[in-house]
Amino acid sequence: MQKSVRYNEGHALYLAFLARKEGTKRGFLSKKAAEASRWHEKWFALYQNVLFYFEGEQSGRPAGMYLLEGCSCERAPAPPRTGVGPGGSREALDKQYYFTVLFGHEGQKPLELRCEEEQDGKEWMEAIHQASYADILIEREVLMQKYIHLVQIVETEKIAANQLRHQLEDQDTEIERLKSEIIALNKTKERMRPYQSNQEDEDPDIKKIKKVQSFMRGWLCRRKWKTIVQDYICSPHAESMRKRNQIVFTMVEAESEYVHQLYVLVNGFLRPLRMAASSKKPPISHDDVSSIFLNSETIMFLHEIFHQGLKARIANWPTLILADLFDILLPMLNIYQEFVRNHQYSLQVLANCKQNRDFDKLLKQYEANPACEGRMLETFLTYPMFQIPRYIITLHELLAHTPHEHVERKSLEFAKSKLEELSRIMHDEVSDTENIRKNLAIERMIVEGCDILLDTSQTFIRQGSLIQVPSVEKGKLSKVRLGSLSLKKEGERQCFLFTKHFLICTRSSGGKLHLLKTGGVLSLIECTLVEEPDASDDDSKGSGQVFGHLDFKLVVEPPDAAPFTVVLLAPSRQEKAAWTSDISQCVDNIRCNGLMTIVFEENSKVTVPHMIKSDARLHKDDTDICFSKTLNSCKVPQIRYASVERLLERLTDLRFLSIDFLNTFLHTYRIFTTAAMVLAKLSDIYKRPFTSIPVRSLELFFATSQNNRGEHLVDGKSPRLCRKLSSPPPLAVSRTSSPVRARKLSLTSPLNSRIGALDLSTASAASSPPVTHSPAASPPPHTGKVPLDLSRSLSSPEQSPGSVEEHVDNPRVDLCNKLKRSIQRAVLESAPMDRAGVESSPAADVTELSPCRSPSTPRHLRYRQPGGQMADSSHCSVSPASAFAIATAAAGHGSPPGFNNTDRICDKEFIIRRTATNRVLNVLRHWVSKHAQDFELNNELKMNVLNLLEEVLRDPDLLPQERKATANILRALSQDDQDDIHLKLEDIIQLTDCLKAECFETLSAMELAEQITLLDHIIFRSIPYEEFLGQGWMKPDKNERTPYIMKTSQHFNDMSNLVASQIMNYADVSSRASAIEKWVAVADICRCLHNYNGVLEITSALNRSAIYRLKKTWAKVSKQTKALMDKLQKTVSSEGRFKNLREALKNCNPPAVPYLGMYLTDLAFIEEGTPNFTEEGLVNFSKMRMISHIVREIRQFQQTAYRIDHQPKVTQYLLDKALIIDEDTLYDLSLKIEPRLPA
Repeated sequence: MQKSVRYNEGHALYLAFLARKEGTKRGFLSKKAAEASRWHEKWFALYQNVLFYFEGEQSGRPAGMYLLEGCSCERAPAPPRTGVGPGGSREALDKQYYFTVLFGHEGQKPLELRCEEEQDGKEWMEAIHQASYADILIEREVLMQKYIHLVQIVETEKIAANQLRHQLEDQDTEIERLKSEIIALNKTKERMRPYQSNQEDEDPDIKKIKKVQSFMRGWLCRRKWKTIVQDYICSPHAESMRKRNQIVFTMVEAESEYVHQLYVLVNGFLRPLRMAASSKKPPISHDDVSSIFLNSETIMFLHEIFHQGLKARIANWPTLILADLFDILLPMLNIYQEFVRNHQYSLQVLANCKQNRDFDKLLKQYEANPACEGRMLETFLTYPMFQIPRYIITLHELLAHTPHEHVERKSLEFAKSKLEELSRIMHDEVSDTENIRKNLAIERMIVEGCDILLDTSQTFIRQGSLIQVPSVEKGKLSKVRLGSLSLKKEGERQCFLFTKHFLICTRSSGGKLHLLKTGGVLSLIECTLVEEPDASDDDSKGSGQVFGHLDFKLVVEPPDAAPFTVVLLAPSRQEKAAWTSDISQCVDNIRCNGLMTIVFEENSKVTVPHMIKSDARLHKDDTDICFSKTLNSCKVPQIRYASVERLLERLTDLRFLSIDFLNTFLHTYRIFTTAAMVLAKLSDIYKRPFTSIPVRSLELFFATSQNNRGEHLVDGKSPRLCRKLSSPPPLAVSRTSSPVRARKLSLTSPLNSRIGALDLSTASAASSPPVTHSPAASPPPHTGKVPLDLSRSLSSPEQSPGSVEEHVDNPRVDLCNKLKRSIQRAVLESAPMDRAGVESSPAADVTELSPCRSPSTPRHLRYRQPGGQMADSSHCSVSPASAFAIATAAAGHGSPPGFNNTDRICDKEFIIRRTATNRVLNVLRHWVSKHAQDFELNNELKMNVLNLLEEVLRDPDLLPQERKATANILRALSQDDQDDIHLKLEDIIQLTDCLKAECFETLSAMELAEQITLLDHIIFRSIPYEEFLGQGWMKPDKNERTPYIMKTSQHFNDMSNLVASQIMNYADVSSRASAIEKWVAVADICRCLHNYNGVLEITSALNRSAIYRLKKTWAKVSKQTKALMDKLQKTVSSEGRFKNLREALKNCNPPAVPYLGMYLTDLAFIEEGTPNFTEEGLVNFSKMRMISHIVREIRQFQQTAYRIDHQPKVTQYLLDKALIIDEDTLYDLSLKIEPRLPA
């Protein structure tokens, strides 16, 4: 049936004209108008299947038309007439003929008509019926049914014919088989005839004997087969096959569950949300739906196919061949890369969409679906993240129980290797994006923005609260009191340390960060760290007394501004040690990388230094190490898996030491090695540095691109040489004569033109001129002290013409001579130079006698000619080892013993020993300052470290800076922890034993919240970091392995029980409601104090069934309290892996007390998801890195203490276990207060 027709006006007028002239039926009819009971007489004309009506018979233009195809016409009763005139007119109306035309189109009203005579009405009805083509349509339907029936008969006959044909073929085959059997039986019968004739003649006894023998043979055969079968059943091969089959069955069940989860995700969330996005008022856009669900629908289709294949293989059990299925699956698993790469962004989009109330309400309706089983959308979105590792683990187990000669062994190994490669790619992408997301999250918190965080090479190190002391004038001590500054929070700053920059921000009340206008972003390459005051510095000595030696300084020397100093105060000595240790390591890495870039790279824009690129052991996988594609802060590929030996080798590699590697190693070394082994390696690198360093490393250390540079140095006009030697290195940022600048620049290679150009390569030695002491040979004189400038090279052809020809014949002799003169003069002249500088320049006293730097920031020495003139600064290409040796040699105030022997100065071992000593002290400093618990719990380790440091102090060649660094470590290790003035839980319990107990009504909400926070932080701070390793809190002997974590958990339960018990102690409703309101107020104050553990203690108590069911009590609670309760619960909710709680912790300034269970869940997730060791016995260092990040975040909150006074009367109430009622008694009491309503 035609539903619509297209026509133009001309066509319609033409058809109307034909209808008037040649119409099937024409005449006047009354048409019912839209208004009730009103009829209009029109002139109708029917032409084919179109009914036209005109205003009159003479009208040329139709008033309307109806398409009658598919319509029906019925007789209609006369409508009732009310208010009609006399009886004659009523009878005339009743005689009229009414009929109705019903159209098949939806929404079209029926056409009601009437005529004067019945005969005329019947003719019109017949004509309309014919015009509707109803008979033709019925006939067409009947013919179509007959046609379908005939087609089915033909198909049935075809199937029957095929079956008969197959039966005939089978019968022919059976006949041939029977014929062959008959022939074989006939032949056998012919052969058996002689035997049967002889058998009939045998003796009956012989027949019996043969029968017994046959029985025995059968019995022995069956027994033998039974033994064989039983032996096989008990054999390792059969046991392996059974385990293999069980693994396959488990895999099928897991795949079935996974497909079901994807089905719920797609059909329960994705498709309904797509429909909702297409509605008139969409709660979510299509782009957000695509961003949330990514390609999950494609993943579902893929795994449905894979699952069908697995079920088909199970149908062929016990023959289980799976490798071909993985061959089909592997090329398509790349779709997981997109899902994993954008998973975190997907959850962020979902969290943003949940801010829309309509969407949140709709999502909760979907999550209430029984198929979801109480799981949220975030849970379903997380399932695909674990599928690739699950396949890898399954294939590992399958291969462990698959014999080497098995038909699919190689295919399974190939599948496992491909999956592991894919997993590594996904892990690297997630690691890169996680670092970027961390930086971007901090960048979004800063109102002004921070462009340096958009650099992907920036790696986050640590953050925390420090107090900035107002800048002081030179020579005057700031009179600021630490107490008043802390109370007013005038100088409180939120600080962020990255590998290249240090950010100082203030935090507004809304949680947003604001960079300081001056000194908000500090480039670490321009900073010098001052940790401890020097004995001769009166200002520093005074500041140490005022600030309790909690201050440290950053001397900043920007190239385009005047130098300035930033003084920061740490809350404790422990936190100060952690900050200074990390800052020092970052500065060392930057300057070491910059020096290597100058020395070894031909193009300064290359990311990885040439020396590192030349050592394949640093970036190529081997049997004992595997790298990821992510680079660490030293531009070296991060270690994914490695043996313990390779990890210790990386720890003691003298070329670099990444701070993230050092932190990860020191946090997790106890998982794969012992402290004694680590200390033994450090002792070995100190005592025998040559035997402990890889041979390839030594070769690169002393012979770095000698041939290439020698060739170009021969030609003094080489453009490559000029470009290399004339370009200023990264560390020479200025040529000012600032004393502070001089000290900083000495950290590279402080060589003076009088000393000569020191280099361990042939090229550098050959290009250096002979050193003379004649004033004529020196550059023009300068007044005052001029610092080292590395941007001008003494070995350039312009400064030393003819030097190449003069020294190219014997480069080794010149090298030794330069080494002797450089180091000997630097050491022997250091004392008089310092004294002369102090006497001649009183204004420089404060600067020259500045506080000592860390081992990575030695003091610079200025050299003067005998006539009081300074030589021009110079630059030469040196190795990191030689640069360190000269820099540290120039750092002393006097000449240490042992340097008078000039033969030893030329020895390479001297340079390596100085570098090795610096590395050992650097690692020990981090270990002692940031992991003091290792030495407190292990006295033997502590004594061994003390012995090693005392041995270092006895070294006659020890440089002054190394000696001071060693003494600082010894002092920190040997002295008692004077900074540990914090209360301990045992001390609080002893103080409260003799006091009179307080009651709940007499204590204010502020007192309760402060003391709860104090107790929570004391217990949280007491957890040693080693308890977070190995999931000891989930083991049967958890009380012995993790006593402090269990104490924290017990305290949480006790506090929650105390809250519930206190509420239930009141008999009347009003008192219970008041108690609830007071505890909610306590929880809100805890939130303001950043004690989220206390918030969760109270909210979990209020959500207990014994409290939650008290409807009458909750009815008395105010609406404001209920709204505040909902807000607190949302903050500490476990939804989205504690998403809101993590956001709150990120935006708050320490001190804070996080909920420990959140971190324990993260650690359990990491521990269960990945093993500590690979099958080859390598350490899974990627897992160690993830564990280290979590432990570092925990320790960040442990280190900053609250400044809350202890109130014994309050803590006595909080720790009184006599007030606690057990869970069963609480519920019984709740039933007694408000009995259950009858059903």
